[in-house]
Amino acid sequence: MRRIKLIKYIVSEGCIFVREGAKHSVYFNPLTRRSSTIPRHKEVDNFLARKICRDLGIAEIKK
Repeated sequence: MRRIKLIKYIVSEGCIFVREGAKHSVYFNPLTRRSSTIPRHKEVDNFLARKICRDLGIAEIKK
């Protein structure tokens, strides 16, 4: 899955960008008060994308 597609999805679900790490971006869901990191690669593995959604407390993204 493309990183941009994943970011657009989690932002549409109400998550906000917090900061840039060394090799990742940190996003926070204010509704569930949970955060997760997204690696800065062009492609993110589908398994990892599902885990990021679970970490943030949002529904898993459809393929």
